[in-house]
Amino acid sequence: MDVYKLLEQFPDTERFALCSQIRRTIVSVPSNIAEGMGRVSSKDQAHFLNIAHGFLMEVYAQLDIAHDLKYIDSEMFNQVECDVEEISKMISTMASLKSISPASRLEPLA
Repeated sequence: MDVYKLLEQFPDTERFALCSQIRRTIVSVPSNIAEGMGRVSSKDQAHFLNIAHGFLMEVYAQLDIAHDLKYIDSEMFNQVECDVEEISKMISTMASLKSISPASRLEPLA
């Protein structure tokens, strides 16, 4: 949600270019996490977590470009870096849990 608010500050000329690309990319992060968690095998789950991490790195690169273009100030970009690092750690932790044998993992309540 923070990224969507951030994009409101971008110039109108970026509405269908960089803004659109960032929106698609940022939505892909939780979408791939959700798709992975919907899979039965740990291998499939880990695969989609890796894809989510790739999209996270892609959105970071896109926001770095926006920072270079002066669409985002340095303070805001520093916050983005902290958020990306935190989300990256969460995805990595989830991926490492996928390597635990299924019998030793707690399953979500139905």
